[in-house]
Amino acid sequence: MRAYFEYRHLVTFADTNLVGNVYFTNYLSWQGACRERFLAEKAPKTVARMNDDLALVTSSCSCDFFSELYALDTVSVRMSLVGIDFHQITMGFEYYRVTDGPARLVARGEQTVACTLRAEDGLTPVEVPDELRTALDAYAPDPHAARRPRSETPPR
Repeated sequence: MRAYFEYRHLVTFADTNLVGNVYFTNYLSWQGACRERFLAEKAPKTVARMNDDLALVTSSCSCDFFSELYALDTVSVRMSLVGIDFHQITMGFEYYRVTDGPARLVARGEQTVACTLRAEDGLTPVEVPDELRTALDAYAPDPHAARRPRSETPPR
């Protein structure tokens, strides 16, 4: 079994800049698209809760670039679990050009998301929902590494 969730995207001319390569912000947008498709497919109850009281807030994201992508390239965005700590999830993203020939790594990124509950006085950290934790565990390099002891209260 592969240890990543995959989203494939056909690069369009709208994804490129005047120079002709993919504009850097699109890589972060593709992280979001990959994450959202993962949620829709693997954690639908979590998505339903997001219409109620749950909010997933991106607290950081990054991307390092190794090679260029151009219009009509096909990119495979591969998301894996880096770790879970009480209310925070860190996911890794690798971007591969898969247009023709062997897959070639063109970029690598990371994103941290905080699980929070909406309340009248703002957002409150809440433990990662069980359904989401279980879905993410399948994409950990070592399935046992993703599970950490549960805390009764958030870390300070």
